[in-house]
Amino acid sequence: MQINTQEAVGQIAAHLPFAPRIFERFGIDYCCGGNQTLAAACQQTDTSLERVLAALNEAESWQQLAGSPPDWQQESLTSLQQFIVNTHHVFTQQELTRLEKLLVKVCHAHGGRHPELLRLQTVFLQLKHELTPHLLKEEQVLFPYVARLEEAAQAGQPAPQAFFGTVKHPVGMMMTEHDAAGELLKELRHIAIDYAVPDDACPSFRALYQALSEFEADLHQHIHLENNIHFPRAVELEKRLAPERREANQEFRCLGH
Repeated sequence: MQINTQEAVGQIAAHLPFAPRIFERFGIDYCCGGNQTLAAACQQTDTSLERVLAALNEAESWQQLAGSPPDWQQESLTSLQQFIVNTHHVFTQQELTRLEKLLVKVCHAHGGRHPELLRLQTVFLQLKHELTPHLLKEEQVLFPYVARLEEAAQAGQPAPQAFFGTVKHPVGMMMTEHDAAGELLKELRHIAIDYAVPDDACPSFRALYQALSEFEADLHQHIHLENNIHFPRAVELEKRLAPERREANQEFRCLGH
């Protein structure tokens, strides 16, 4: 497999379904920072480009043996949205609730000796405060409109009207909120020193750090599917159905704020 090291990591992750797992392993940001080239990303993280390429080739070999996952560039946008909601939204909502309770427990038991836990709790609650309405906006506004776009395309009809004028408006807001969530994830990892568990950690402490690391990886994959695949496809579909549509001046208002 030939990989163009000057291609954006987000695009590599979009057409190689096994790539996100490899990028996670090396700490390469392929979702919010997906516009940087693979070569630049490796340089930024002080990672050997040769090691990353070798890992990608090895992963491709394993995928060929195990069978390919869905190609979300080819599946319908409606199917992709259902996957995002049923897999990532459900997980995110469940983990936000569980982790908040676990943080309270661990902070109560270890906050005196580990004040970083209190900072971790503050940042996590900020992330929860931002993600909760974000998911709602996707499920109640953006995704239904994109489903209607796809239905119109299948029926040979023009793009449906929307109060936000063009899909570019909610997409732009979602991407801005993704960037904010990505920064909070980085801050959480920084506070927890890459989730290295201290020697005096109890099982709940260890479970917290493990769960936060898994939550981060899932949110990275979630954002990648939207930023690098769903959003560009939705914008292109609307453009094809309504090439003359002008962007409305009306702003996309946040629901739940």
